[in-house]
Amino acid sequence: MRFFSRLVFICNLCFVIVFVLHFLRLSKKADKVFDGTITLQPLIGTVAILGYVAAIFLNLLFLLLCIYWVKTKKINTIPRWLVITNLILFPVQFYYIFLMTP
Repeated sequence: MRFFSRLVFICNLCFVIVFVLHFLRLSKKADKVFDGTITLQPLIGTVAILGYVAAIFLNLLFLLLCIYWVKTKKINTIPRWLVITNLILFPVQFYYIFLMTP
């Protein structure tokens, strides 16, 4: 379970990177400085897939497992800060992916 929690955290970090890159691209496009090219395209594509696709579904699964552990009172070794971080990022991900993007 520690591997899964770390994987979810890495996907959440990728989501934050994609979120920041999206707003940087929009600000450069608004300033008419953006020429349409983004360097390191394969890296950005991988980060975007992990950030958009994997992050929200893995985060949802992780939070459901955490709820299950609380209900069954099983002892888990996942740090509390990791659960809180994922809990805070999930509504942001849901809003950004499903409600904000066209």
